[in-house]
Amino acid sequence: MTETASNGGIVKHDRHEDLPPPKSEVGVYGWVYHNLLYPWHNAVLTVIGGLIAIWAIWGVVDYVFIGSIWVGDGPEACTAQDGSIIHACWVFIDARFHQFIYGPFYPEESRWRINFSFLLLALVATPLFLKEEWIKRGIGLGVAGAATVFSLLAYGLGPAAIIALMMFAPYGLAFARVGTLLPSSDNNAIVGFGVRLAVFIAGGLAGYLLGWAIVGEKEAVPLGSIAAFLAFGLITLNKATVKAWITFLLITVYPFIAFYLWVGDGFGLNYIETPQWGGLFLTLVVAGTGIAASLPIGIVFALGRRSEMPAIRAVSIGFIELWRGVPLITVLFMSSVMLPLFLPEGVNFDKLLRALIGVALFSSAYMAEVVRGGLQAIPKGQYEAAASMGLGYWQMMRLIILPQALKLVIPGIVNTFIGLFKDTTLVLIIGLFDLLGSVQAATTDPKWVAMFVEGYVFTAMVFWIFCFSMSRYSMHIERKLHTGHKRR
Repeated sequence: MTETASNGGIVKHDRHEDLPPPKSEVGVYGWVYHNLLYPWHNAVLTVIGGLIAIWAIWGVVDYVFIGSIWVGDGPEACTAQDGSIIHACWVFIDARFHQFIYGPFYPEESRWRINFSFLLLALVATPLFLKEEWIKRGIGLGVAGAATVFSLLAYGLGPAAIIALMMFAPYGLAFARVGTLLPSSDNNAIVGFGVRLAVFIAGGLAGYLLGWAIVGEKEAVPLGSIAAFLAFGLITLNKATVKAWITFLLITVYPFIAFYLWVGDGFGLNYIETPQWGGLFLTLVVAGTGIAASLPIGIVFALGRRSEMPAIRAVSIGFIELWRGVPLITVLFMSSVMLPLFLPEGVNFDKLLRALIGVALFSSAYMAEVVRGGLQAIPKGQYEAAASMGLGYWQMMRLIILPQALKLVIPGIVNTFIGLFKDTTLVLIIGLFDLLGSVQAATTDPKWVAMFVEGYVFTAMVFWIFCFSMSRYSMHIERKLHTGHKRR
């Protein structure tokens, strides 16, 4: 390498390759040096903070794991000679575990019905998390077949036939591609709604009569309901994918199967009243119902609040502001204590049903505002482009606007779901023993009165696992649907 000097001479330089950066600037050592050791007062704070962290972490680990008692026949196994308890007594959790999961009043001989319902849910929903090519190769079909065989062995021939229909129907109907049975143009919206309603009623009536003739009047009601939704899905989702069919059946058919498993009074199952429900099972029922109902209701009211029709907009605003203006504990108290006072004599609703309706409507108001924020984030050009293509209002919302809006507000939607899941503990004030209520009831036992800390730690860990799982899954959905929007 040569270079001209100021006096006209030529200066020669040896060419050197680029040198690597100093170790103090890159890698783990560089991060530690700049963030923890430089300048000197950061090093002092790091040492002090590290000693405090080691002391705190060791205390927690020693209390929860190392010195804790895991096995024993009673509280005596956790009590020292002087009567003190210095470490965690997980014997309490082991002794009352079934009470925490199923509640203190759910019959022990019927708990298998709860286990079976959630196992069935997991098996049916498994194909939703598989890739399309895996489903086409028959993996999802194999899962459905295995679940059906298990249902046949565990539950009996009659109900297993319903479960088999629910799990195999998506694959047969989606692969059959029966064709377009109804036009989807907005010009035929009224006719299409009428035909779908007629098919829904006819399918339900046929299923009810068939069930009445084969198994009896009690069983005819759920069979008719399932048949109605299957007929509606056949004419509405005739071109849908397998995953769309599974989602539809999980929303419409699975609740009937799960309800009759939990309550009974049909198919040879003994009747169990809802006040006997409790524990984590009740928490999942309340949270699952609220989550499943709040999203579609919230979308409807979000669209209504942005409607150009004054009456619809006023009703939507009134609904949202009313339910957002009162705390959930007031809603539950009104639904349980005050509502029966306004009903005619002899008319009453199940306490759990009233709580489920109150929780769903309360969460829907918050969900509506989250969705409305997503709708307002969509540029006006998207609406104009959809209108220029000749799309009607509902087609524009279903195909263009809502997919983009919901994708933008996934964090807000999941945040509302997590808040709802944690708010389910408030049902304790109306006499329903959810997970937290079951733990509190167990700590009133004189034998275990000193182990309340372990119960609350167990409750916190269970809630954290579910909430963290929802958070991580939402992040997975965000990455999967990421199509160019700026993301941090």
